[in-house]
Amino acid sequence: MTERLSQSDMNYIEDDLLQYPDWRGQPFLREEVARFLTYYCKVPDQLDPENVVVLNGCSSVFSTLAMVLCDPGEAFLIPTPFYGGFAFSACLYSKVELILVHLDSEVTDANPCPFRLTVDKLEQALLEARLAGKKVRGLILINPQNPLGDVYCRDSLQEYLKFAKRYNLHVIIDEIYMLSVFDESITFHSVLSMDSLPDPNRTHVIWGTSKDFGISGFRFGVLYTHNKEVASAVSSFGYLHGISGIAQHKLYRLLQDREWIDKVYLPTYRSRLQKAHGYVTQKLEALGIPFLNRGSGLYIWINLKSYLDPCTFEEELLLHRRFLDHKLMLSRGKTYMCKEPGWFCVTFAEKPLWLKEETSFGEWTEQKNTRAMHRFYHVLLEQKQDLIVKQLEDAQRE
Repeated sequence: MTERLSQSDMNYIEDDLLQYPDWRGQPFLREEVARFLTYYCKVPDQLDPENVVVLNGCSSVFSTLAMVLCDPGEAFLIPTPFYGGFAFSACLYSKVELILVHLDSEVTDANPCPFRLTVDKLEQALLEARLAGKKVRGLILINPQNPLGDVYCRDSLQEYLKFAKRYNLHVIIDEIYMLSVFDESITFHSVLSMDSLPDPNRTHVIWGTSKDFGISGFRFGVLYTHNKEVASAVSSFGYLHGISGIAQHKLYRLLQDREWIDKVYLPTYRSRLQKAHGYVTQKLEALGIPFLNRGSGLYIWINLKSYLDPCTFEEELLLHRRFLDHKLMLSRGKTYMCKEPGWFCVTFAEKPLWLKEETSFGEWTEQKNTRAMHRFYHVLLEQKQDLIVKQLEDAQRE
């Protein structure tokens, strides 16, 4: 990516790029974004550049979209666990409340897949919110899901959209990981690829380059909506959240270079994700740690309940701090609004040098090593030893 961004076609400056841009983004960039999304989202018809709004990051897009769609105190439904940045962004401008749709990890006849989102759960959460006097204006979905890694099938998406239409709800779909599906057996279905949307005017898609292209420092987020009034209202925030003309031109050239994206970047990116994911999941299996084995995103949702006694959010926080003491930053389930303590999110998208140990797996306890997975193992070993001591002390007291 650094090499591509350093090529001569990126180093272009003209007078127009040094002036205040169109608030919704430079026309040449919005046109390219429309072509880019049409191609990679497999849209039946060419998307309209007039429906594209470009701001400095997806969080800016979401914050302004929430302000446009809601009055203060109104609410969105959102399945949990979910990316915690939404909680901050929702209240930043418009004080929008998030109504949590809790998903369960336990597998039952009614819930054959852990953390599965169903329309029944959406219906129940909406009913409870209305009984509590909440005015629900929309539903937030993340696809591929962060932190679970789930990729919604087309039928499920259709069900969620029909549910929203039934209750006149807006749907905000964050597809920021759409190009980060590295398992070839999984097909990503963008909501934009659907032949017909149940309620096009209330369906809004967010995408950006921070994750799929790893260039979060560019601060680039996209809104695509068929609702031109919403697009116009959100674009007014370009006054506060615009992107520099120089950066817009570089992004335009990057998105335009499909041959490089398809033949160089994406194969390399997905191959590296697959290898890193395979390495980390292999170690998790060796340690007997349950996890959701998905083929998308940059993270793995793991179950460390067996390392907590009692299994509470207080103990989860203590384990989180122990990871930090060993220079490991694992996000704990509480920050994703997970209702069950003991879940953690491991980001595996790191260079092999930082992930891998230099000795065999069986020698981890005998060799000094600073690699990430060794530190991870060492923390859990300490935690397990402390649990054994605690259990012995409890037994002695009894």
